[in-house]
Amino acid sequence: MLGVPINGKCAVFCDNGSVVTNIKPESMLKKKHTAINFHQVQETIAAGTIKVSKEHRLTNLADILTKPLARPRLRELVQYILR
Repeated sequence: MLGVPINGKCAVFCDNGSVVTNIKPESMLKKKHTAINFHQVQETIAAGTIKVSKEHRLTNLADILTKPLARPRLRELVQYILR
């Protein structure tokens, strides 16, 4: 599904709470392109292929590559990877 072969259930972590909220069936979306992608993701979740969860900001390793971080925070995340 979604153009990528997946064996078993795949965990998808998001750092944006609204993404996790908007995948619920009762969510209403305003933009057409967002709604199309939304339905694709909903179908994938319903099929049991993926599970979407919120990643807490303290453990979000992607911040190393996407945000300017203070040196202590950067070291903390790097140490988390190296454990």
